[in-house]
Amino acid sequence: MRAVLCLSFCLVVPLLWATSSTAAADEERDGWSAAPLGTDRPYFYAEGTPGTVLQDTLSVRNPTDRVLDVRLSGGSWVTLAAPEVDVPARTRADVPFTVRIPDGTPPGDRTATITARASGRTETVRVQLRVGGPRLPALTVEHVRVRGDRIAYELVNRGTTDLTPTLTVRADGVLGPLLDRPARTLPVRLPPGERVALTEPWPGRPEFDAVDVRLTVTAADGTVRAEAGTSARFVPWGGVAGGAGALVAGGALMAVRRLGRRRGHEQPCGHEELAEQLTGAMK
Repeated sequence: MRAVLCLSFCLVVPLLWATSSTAAADEERDGWSAAPLGTDRPYFYAEGTPGTVLQDTLSVRNPTDRVLDVRLSGGSWVTLAAPEVDVPARTRADVPFTVRIPDGTPPGDRTATITARASGRTETVRVQLRVGGPRLPALTVEHVRVRGDRIAYELVNRGTTDLTPTLTVRADGVLGPLLDRPARTLPVRLPPGERVALTEPWPGRPEFDAVDVRLTVTAADGTVRAEAGTSARFVPWGGVAGGAGALVAGGALMAVRRLGRRRGHEQPCGHEELAEQLTGAMK
């Protein structure tokens, strides 16, 4: 029995040693790395204003026993000293690069990357940039329109800082307010120069009315304010027969406007009274 155990141990130990040796060899063969030169920085970090050219160095380490052919690439702001470098065995190659912040870039944080490829493996090093300059908030609301039971609009960040806008919606018909929503924070974050298309639901939208819609958007703790609106005419075309019916409906809508103006500051009438007035106006 002891002979069998000894034989098994003698077979297993060389097998384990061979496996660990193979793993070590694989690690030795593919254990190259790319990182910022110098102290143990996890990524590159730089600050500058638009037009500034920043410099730093990428270090590629090759612990293997053969020459390592490394291909390098960077983002649109990054220019490497060489697109490819041969790193001798058991040494390193230091590759300088520059980062140019384009003119007109708004202040804020930006991220770029440098990619190194060798031996079928890819290493990516992050370049974190902080662009300086005056932080000026500015916002516009544009292209307001009513589409079915929704109010569509666009927000544009025309400043130099990120914005989280707040929206207020109001709609007035001929006889008074139809929609009056208090300010609420929108679930969007607008970076400088960003444009976003949004819609606001309008359940219970009137079927027959002339409506003025106004959107008010604020941001940056209320220091930025923008307004825009549109007009909409709601006519129940499905219940109107032919062109003559359309003219009658249009005339009735105009009559409603006249009635609204004539009433001035009087209290809005009820549905039954409105129906009687509309009938009289259309005769």
